[in-house]
Amino acid sequence: MNRPTATLAAALSLALAVGMAAAQTDAAKSAMETSPRGWVSIIPKPDLKGWTRVPVPPGAPLGKAQWSVDKAGPMLVCDGEGGHDMLLCDREFGDAILHVEFRYTRIEGKSGYNSGIYVRNNKDGSIWHQAQIGDASGGYLFGETPGADGRKRFFQTAGSVKDGRVKPAGEWNTVEITAQGGTLSLWVNGAVTCEVRDCGQARGIVGLEGEGYRIEFRNIKVKEMKGR
Repeated sequence: MNRPTATLAAALSLALAVGMAAAQTDAAKSAMETSPRGWVSIIPKPDLKGWTRVPVPPGAPLGKAQWSVDKAGPMLVCDGEGGHDMLLCDREFGDAILHVEFRYTRIEGKSGYNSGIYVRNNKDGSIWHQAQIGDASGGYLFGETPGADGRKRFFQTAGSVKDGRVKPAGEWNTVEITAQGGTLSLWVNGAVTCEVRDCGQARGIVGLEGEGYRIEFRNIKVKEMKGR
């Protein structure tokens, strides 16, 4: 290969590499980065008005209050000392994208960090669609959704997820759940990890889970899809 041809080939290879890297970067962006307009913050006020705490499972007694808002962030904080519950936003959404950023407070010697993010729940939490988030684990969808016969049907995608992408306790994570028609898709830290195509709940409530670990949430935002 002569020098001009070699130079041209090298330039083309470099351009192709740059183009592929740019494409990968674009593909890795969150919906909020890709389309920043139209997002509404739903992080609660310090009095938590507009949000309701419900026990898990439904009907169980609630533990002591464990949710608060740090105005400096602002951040919604679960101290993890009030048992197993959901904090649900009272507002219903249909086709929409929920954006949430979270991190656990790392405690030396502690393990098994566990929490979740919900979409299309009902008011008492007996219908629930959860993104599971742990300590460098999770990144999948599971829950109980209405079936065609009207009965609840359990679903889980853990077995199909090879890379849940959740970071270790102490690091910030970004999660987006897109609910459109009967499809739920989960995006975690740069990539879609799984999808559910037979969600039986067309509208519902979004929320967050407390399950014995201190966890902080910020940038809790929703973008409703046009015409829905």
